[in-house]
Amino acid sequence: MTTPAAPAPRIPEAVHRRRWAILGVLMLSLLIVVLDNSILNVAIKTISTPAPTGLGATQSELEWAINSYTLVFAGLLFTAGLLGDRVGRKKVLLGGLAVFGVGSALAAESGSPAQLIAFRALMALGAAFVMPATLAVLMNVFEREEQPKAIGIWAGGVGLAIAIGPITGGLLLDHFWWGSVFLINVPIVILAIALMVWLVPDSRDPRPGRVDPVGVVLSVVGLVLLVYGIIKGGELADFTDATVLSTIVAGLVVLAAFIVFEKRSDHPSLDVTYFKNKVFSAAMAAIALVFFALMGVTFFSVFYTQSVRGYSALQSGLLMLPLAAAQMIFAPRARLVVDRFGNKATTTGGLLLIAATLGAFATFEADTPIWILEVVFFLMGAGMAHIMTPTSVVIMQALPREKAGSASALSNTFRQVGGALGIAVLGSVLSTAYRSGIEDKLGALPPGLRETAGESIEATLGVAEKLGPRGQALVDPANDAFLHAMHVTALGGVAVAVVGAVVVALFLPGRPTEPQQGRDEPRLVATPE
Repeated sequence: MTTPAAPAPRIPEAVHRRRWAILGVLMLSLLIVVLDNSILNVAIKTISTPAPTGLGATQSELEWAINSYTLVFAGLLFTAGLLGDRVGRKKVLLGGLAVFGVGSALAAESGSPAQLIAFRALMALGAAFVMPATLAVLMNVFEREEQPKAIGIWAGGVGLAIAIGPITGGLLLDHFWWGSVFLINVPIVILAIALMVWLVPDSRDPRPGRVDPVGVVLSVVGLVLLVYGIIKGGELADFTDATVLSTIVAGLVVLAAFIVFEKRSDHPSLDVTYFKNKVFSAAMAAIALVFFALMGVTFFSVFYTQSVRGYSALQSGLLMLPLAAAQMIFAPRARLVVDRFGNKATTTGGLLLIAATLGAFATFEADTPIWILEVVFFLMGAGMAHIMTPTSVVIMQALPREKAGSASALSNTFRQVGGALGIAVLGSVLSTAYRSGIEDKLGALPPGLRETAGESIEATLGVAEKLGPRGQALVDPANDAFLHAMHVTALGGVAVAVVGAVVVALFLPGRPTEPQQGRDEPRLVATPE
């Protein structure tokens, strides 16, 4: 009786030997995409300061500086994933990095908030081709049994970027002008491109889908209209305004048309049949909801530490170090927790921990001991690590290997859309609550100045500084109004995280089943000559 031969490895030996070096290059590429947003977080206050220190951006312009990036990024991820599957992930990675580097250099020289918003959108165009390709390449250079470990390390790279970003941003802002937080991306891009040309193999889907330009346009237009309406409602502190309501409704109608079109298309950007799998859908929902809550909280926590507590940009960056450290510690090890307790328990626990930490923000005052904030940030990072790793593994292994680009694009799209909506919705809640709390304290100001001062705490403090000694009376009311607005916004984040916990508790699987051995999967990685 003959013993059946062991299945041949699906990864070429030359690629297999350098798989960890390849992972390092992919993480460097991922680093700059995530680094950009985490650097921007500590620069928000500086950019909102009038020229020549900053650009004098209003809160709504700051939200658009962030969301122009996330919306273009999210809207193009589907197409970027498909192009990577079709023309080769390495080519797409190199092109995306080059565009991102050019956008970063232009953003550094922005002369107005409008220019910054436009150049951030260009950076997003490049980033959209980088993010899904990194995870797709990863899935094609690691055998299935090593994929959870590699994805855990990949997710830990997000934590590393979050750690480096605020600290690097703070150091740059202490010594250089605000544009340096974008210019720093350029040398990293050059290094990443050089290493990628040398180390990373190319791969593609042997049966790629066709590009879906109609779907791309519908998704981007729908998201932009929806987010614009939400941000405008917060700016006006009136969601019943006709312009606000009509824009939000128009956005929802276009997004509904997008879903209908994708269901009927024979080459959809978004294959809605994937969502018939309840496990896949629950994992996507968990990613979207946790980023909804976290991005919104990150947005207001910068104003809490810098405007209310008086910390510098560098100090604010250092304060966020525990959040990043927890991700780096726990993300690579989260798979061990999943092995013991299962995806459902691990992810549900992570979301409940996120809900608890967001609830803690609802108790913070101007004199809350800073070590409590540090503990909350650490627990938040631990919760995030135990959500991202298991859900990423579930999503990436739910689809065939040759569809890795599509799975990665979907995962990152839901992450970005969740984050964009989090900033828009929770930022609007913050803006509305702040304006309501400060309006009756601005009665002595001229009408035009009163309108400006009510936009955000930074605007109020800016007006107070211009008024000199007379303006000091506005500082305490501004802090009080912001703290109340932050408490309301944090509770909104709690509700979202709890909804996410309920969804995953109902639909995610328990302990993972053993992978099928020797499953017939195509060899997608071409060994470089």
